[in-house]
Amino acid sequence: MKLLLFGGTFDPPHKGHIHLLETAIRAVQPDKVVVMPAGIPPHKAASATPGELRLAMCSCFEGCHPNLEVCGWEISRGGKNYTVDTLEMLQKTYPEARIYLSVGSDMLTSFTAWKEWKHILQMAVLVVQSRSPGDEAELQKAAETLKAQGGRVLFTGAPALPAASSDIRAGRLGDEALPAQVLAIAKQHHLYGR
Repeated sequence: MKLLLFGGTFDPPHKGHIHLLETAIRAVQPDKVVVMPAGIPPHKAASATPGELRLAMCSCFEGCHPNLEVCGWEISRGGKNYTVDTLEMLQKTYPEARIYLSVGSDMLTSFTAWKEWKHILQMAVLVVQSRSPGDEAELQKAAETLKAQGGRVLFTGAPALPAASSDIRAGRLGDEALPAQVLAIAKQHHLYGR
């Protein structure tokens, strides 16, 4: 069984995230997809948007795969959350699964700074999606470093679709960047200036 983990702050989830997930699904052909909105990510400031709303907005991913679960485990745990903890939980829950971890190109280049990154490499295959055109050489170099440590890295090979949640929060991207479910929740709760 192949399980694809797609995590992020998702504040808010946008069409660029859907593009990233769809390309990861095409590359991996998973049997199950777990979308995991972060609790408090260790590398970023805590999200101003409540976890329950970010979890609800992640319903926008449900059409991407027939066996997709939006999981609130990281949010319900409270406190800072590390990828290694989430992977250990998934290993216990799905002991028969081969786990694939979707990471953006910005995460690959800083991966050796992650908590217990070598253990993560043992638990999961990294599925890498370029986030900005022209970063291929830097990504290949980062991948070679991880492969030398026993890591497995799979590139999706799909073109980047530049979009960032920070641009939506700052008002630089309009409603067209948001899936309908996300826009409805944003308007209902007056998020992101909607």
